[in-house]
Amino acid sequence: MRIHCLGGGLVGSFVTRKLHEAGFEVHLYDIVERTTPAYFHLEDATKADHSLADLLVNMVPGSIGHAVLKNLHQKGHRIVDLSFSETTPDQLPDGPGVVLWDVGIAPGLSNMLVALAHRELGHLDKVSIKVGGNPSQPDEAWSYMAPFSPHDVIAEYTRPARIVRDGSIAVVPAMENLHTIDASGRVMEAFLTDGLRSLIDIPATSMGEYTVRWPGHIQRYQTSELNPDELVDAWRFDPKRPEFTWMEVRVEAGTETRIWTVEDKGSDGDSSMARTTGLVTVACVMAWSQNDLFSSGIHPPEELPSEVIHEVIRTLKEHGVSIQAN
Repeated sequence: MRIHCLGGGLVGSFVTRKLHEAGFEVHLYDIVERTTPAYFHLEDATKADHSLADLLVNMVPGSIGHAVLKNLHQKGHRIVDLSFSETTPDQLPDGPGVVLWDVGIAPGLSNMLVALAHRELGHLDKVSIKVGGNPSQPDEAWSYMAPFSPHDVIAEYTRPARIVRDGSIAVVPAMENLHTIDASGRVMEAFLTDGLRSLIDIPATSMGEYTVRWPGHIQRYQTSELNPDELVDAWRFDPKRPEFTWMEVRVEAGTETRIWTVEDKGSDGDSSMARTTGLVTVACVMAWSQNDLFSSGIHPPEELPSEVIHEVIRTLKEHGVSIQAN
């Protein structure tokens, strides 16, 4: 099978390498020179010839992700989309392509876990997703470095958040409901961001996704006078600095409660966010390569069969990502 990977950033490079190691013929397209074991093409992914690809993985920044996806979808490709663009793929006009979208940790794995709970428990009373990638220790500055496109992080902080409140969809300002949490023994802060996306359609009385940061980070952002480019520089990722990704998915339905805690600290030079995001993507590509998961349409991660979701979980665990279920 021939796979074309579009975008070779922190996560894109990881996914490309893992798919190459799995034995696929992998081609990476980027406008920036990348070191990769795959076939590398220094060209604009939107203008490249993808006619020989069996499957495409869209991992370009969110700012251009939807435009790239729209072009590929109209050309009839099978696409795994990881661009997390503000305009979600379910808004695409009709086309011949087939899309599986938002296959990261959150959205992505979070959707899959909630879907499992919904299939078992039915209507959900409360869904809470808390997630973040952060340095292992805070500092006197931002206590943060961006594990993916910093401009996408800024978009998280500024885009109004869609939540479910009293059974109805509500839109609230980003960074609302700031509160202190216990992140597996760490005192951190969580605030609402627009991460539910397709998950908001699962029947629930209350639902929200929260971004997790070290105390003081978001207050510093709220009072900062730095422009986006200056923030990108201030949040530049330092691969030598220890970091971790942590997520808690909590689902309540009647007297039943399901809690999943996911944590990773990186391994073998790969960041925790590249691993927790990229391994979900890799597992989805593997599943689609082995079975004709979807023959038409545009599909969010919660539509994946339960056996595929459990395979995604096994893949992360096999690579050393901690996933605890209670």
